[in-house]
Amino acid sequence: MIWSFLAVLFSGWLYVDATYRGPQWQRWLFKPVTLLLLLAWAWQAPTLNPSDYLILLGLLATMAGDALTLLPRQRMMYALGAFFLAHLLYTINFASHMTMSFFWPIPLIMLIVGAVWIAIIWSRLEELRWPVCTFIGMTLVMNWLAAELYWFRPTDYSFSLVAGATLLTLANLVWFISHFRKRFTADNAIVAACYFAGHFMIARSLWLY
Repeated sequence: MIWSFLAVLFSGWLYVDATYRGPQWQRWLFKPVTLLLLLAWAWQAPTLNPSDYLILLGLLATMAGDALTLLPRQRMMYALGAFFLAHLLYTINFASHMTMSFFWPIPLIMLIVGAVWIAIIWSRLEELRWPVCTFIGMTLVMNWLAAELYWFRPTDYSFSLVAGATLLTLANLVWFISHFRKRFTADNAIVAACYFAGHFMIARSLWLY
């Protein structure tokens, strides 16, 4: 297990480094390689319950979304659909471990974050306005359920899920602001670091449950 983890870590670092200062081919190579290694590492978890396979399917959907982002702009909607599916699969997995308990400040915070997030990029979305808003909504629902799970069951397992969901939300927040509003220094490196760390933390939960 340790060698699989180190392979994921090293490959992810090479991609993050490439987004900041490396050649384009290094980015195109190590992004899918890192996700494949992460998928292989998650597959090696000692016990996989039926709902845990949703995380593996989510990683596959993420790989499809990444491939679609390499195509021209007209494929952006399909990429968002693949990422939406990945977050939906993660969300269903989180929900399978929850009770009916409810802590109202968490969804309120998610609503505020979503409103501010959409307000920042709304005027630049054009024909992608509703696909992007739907994806943001799915991302925040994923974050909400992960936070609810950690609030009522504060274990290492639930912390790994909420940390992963938060990092993925941060990655998408920076990505959308950079893509639709304004580029800034090291934006791609920040997105890549949060993106891989988020998926890693969610995959890590399979080793803890």
